Amino acid sequence: MRLKLRVSPRSRADLIAGIRPDGAIHVRVTAAPEDGKANAAVLRLLRDTLRLPPGAVRLLAGGGSRDKWVEVDGIEEGELRRRLGIRDEHPL
Repeated sequence: MRLKLRVSPRSRADLIAGIRPDGAIHVRVTAAPEDGKANAAVLRLLRDTLRLPPGAVRLLAGGGSRDKWVEVDGIEEGELRRRLGIRDEHPL
């Protein structure tokens, strides 16, 4: 499953902040956007939140941007929504 993300680096906490009007999942991480630190923090946060093994969450596009696409394996959409706290009326 592919997910669109909007990332806010240098935030106060690592958290899934919700769904934006454009359907992107808003992710906040404390890491700075340098040397791939924010990207690694985003992938780690998603992996930990979804309780998936390493390698199940991969960055597809947007490594140098706040807008990113990630691919998630090993979880059904309904369970992914439940673990991220996303209601059904929001498209993924």
